[in-house]
Amino acid sequence: MGTRLSKIKRLFVIKTPFEAGLVIHAIGLGAADRGLHYMDQFPGFGGQLLLAACLGTAIIAGAKIVDAVRMDRENEALLTKETSDPAALTT
Repeated sequence: MGTRLSKIKRLFVIKTPFEAGLVIHAIGLGAADRGLHYMDQFPGFGGQLLLAACLGTAIIAGAKIVDAVRMDRENEALLTKETSDPAALTT
């Protein structure tokens, strides 16, 4: 049972910048669509403000996703470097 669950969990992990780009693209499309609905529901400045809020949120989420992928890659490289250097383990 544990292996099935771990396989399913791996589907929801963003590992590469390409995967991050796909997720960010989907978030941006959803935010733009939601913002356009707000523009229909609230014509004028209020709708424009809500559209800007939707798009700003997508930009912030995208930046966080890119940072997280980069940080995971850096941590993995550091961990690989530490485990491949036997002198680092004895000190």
